[in-house]
Amino acid sequence: MTDKNGNAGAMQVDTDLVQKLAELLSEGDLSEIEVQDGDRKIVVKRKLAVQAVAMAPAAPQPMPAAAAPTPSLAPAAEAAPGADHAGAVKSPMVGTCYLSAEPGGKTFVAVGDKVSGGDTLLIVEAMKVMNPITAPKAGTVRQILVENAQPVEFDQPLVIID
Repeated sequence: MTDKNGNAGAMQVDTDLVQKLAELLSEGDLSEIEVQDGDRKIVVKRKLAVQAVAMAPAAPQPMPAAAAPTPSLAPAAEAAPGADHAGAVKSPMVGTCYLSAEPGGKTFVAVGDKVSGGDTLLIVEAMKVMNPITAPKAGTVRQILVENAQPVEFDQPLVIID
């Protein structure tokens, strides 16, 4: 495959797909979308701006637009707790983590519980869909690294099982 300049092996970018993915980021209030098709992989990310909220009533302010990603020369931040642990169960998606099936209900697991492969550890809600996160193997829950109703990122460690 060659591009319009005759360069062999150049990646053809589907700008319509990239635009649709960017729209999904905004509509779904997501921070990242990744699509893979064979050897081709497209990742679209956005950095969310944080706005201070005044306690006194004030005139409505326009929401700032999402900032464009900027390269950072700072050293990489420390890894999340448990990220390197062999028994870390990581989030497969961006969403909100719930430790029980319903508000105020009994948690799926607690530190010290024995679990079997396939047991539900918690739920990650993404775009109104409740996704059970299950134990990949039998073991003992050593640590729960998230709080109930906490936002979680893709690949963030959630639970450690030994």
